[in-house]
Amino acid sequence: MNPEILAQPGYQSSSVDDIAAEEIHPGIRVRRLWRGPNGAKAAVLEMAPGSSFPERDVHQPGDEEVYVLDGVFNDGARDYPAGTFLHAPAGSWHLPSTTTGCRLFLFYPQG
Repeated sequence: MNPEILAQPGYQSSSVDDIAAEEIHPGIRVRRLWRGPNGAKAAVLEMAPGSSFPERDVHQPGDEEVYVLDGVFNDGARDYPAGTFLHAPAGSWHLPSTTTGCRLFLFYPQG
């Protein structure tokens, strides 16, 4: 491999295992992977079996992109197994929960 290609300015990487998890609700932890200069951000959300958000998760100021890494995620209406991609437009909401436990990759293009 050409080392010049691997060392491009601005290129960043992070390992989920190296990032401290922050509990945001009982049984729900977030690992904040990246934040861009315009506010865009990426994270991994870990939900323990039987956990749920205590209130609606409203997508503001912009869209939320979700990829179910493992387990089964429920948005308050239906279950989504590992391998599912979800796009939630700005202003939409859901009630995140899981019976099995799950890990989600989250991306917020507008922050």
